[in-house]
Amino acid sequence: MTKHRGFPGRLAGTDFQFTIRRPNKSGATPLIARERYADRRPADRRADAGFMAALWECFGDQPFERGNLDAGRLSWLFGREVIAAEDPFDPESYEALLVIDINRAAAAFPDVFEV
Repeated sequence: MTKHRGFPGRLAGTDFQFTIRRPNKSGATPLIARERYADRRPADRRADAGFMAALWECFGDQPFERGNLDAGRLSWLFGREVIAAEDPFDPESYEALLVIDINRAAAAFPDVFEV
């Protein structure tokens, strides 16, 4: 499992986790596309924006390995702002390649991608 050095472990001042410390012995938690409803709490929205900002700062528009990124937090963006960068894609692999869909990410998180 690749550990992304310099990537924040959590959203500052909160318990919203961005990375995991060690791989799961039974395999990686599968990535799923979770639905973000309009009535989500403001704290959850800030966590999504903070995670997207960290992804953009660390990886930009380049493909990146899932590695130690938290599956729960990544699943809130997966299938929309973060998409598979390889075909076939294994959602249960720590080595799976992902990439930011810049157009969708900029539309969903304009504060992160402001020019």
